[in-house]
Amino acid sequence: MNRSILRKEVLPFVLMFGSLIVATAITDALLHAYGLYWIGRYLGIPGTILILLSFFYSMRKRKLIHSGNPKTLLQLHEVLTWVGALMILVHAGVHVYAILPWLALLAMLVTLASGMTGQYLLGRSRRQLSEKREFHTRHGDSAAEVDREVFWDAVTVDVMKQWRTVHFPITLAFGVLGLAHILSILLFWQWQ
Repeated sequence: MNRSILRKEVLPFVLMFGSLIVATAITDALLHAYGLYWIGRYLGIPGTILILLSFFYSMRKRKLIHSGNPKTLLQLHEVLTWVGALMILVHAGVHVYAILPWLALLAMLVTLASGMTGQYLLGRSRRQLSEKREFHTRHGDSAAEVDREVFWDAVTVDVMKQWRTVHFPITLAFGVLGLAHILSILLFWQWQ
């Protein structure tokens, strides 16, 4: 019980987010090594479709649709978003020369990080905090001692509870910037 939420929950989250960046670098490097770098140019399309499909979970959660198991849709949401983000990151690579795609990419990364914070960390951290409280209470610690033992973990959980205030507006910003990027491509692409 002496492992903190920071080490047990936040560090694995950072490693999971970091794995997305590493997977992107490896995929991009492999495409370049085999002369298939042009594929990255088109990965934005399936990546965007996967992210759009992941919104079925959000629609089910808000009762806009009534079919589908919420737990299954949540798992699908997480996988589709991660794979879609990987494709979009490979699509962007280091070849982004305009401000709009950079802003859309940044908004996507912030949206992804805030979503992962809420889903991956918050629920597990609440459970661990509760278990830690119960552990100390069962061992006869006074309320003050219990509060002192879980103080930093409770502060960490309270900070993490604020994720929804960031996730929804950033998701909206990502949607608007992504749509603007797509529209600008459709308008200015050299169609031949």
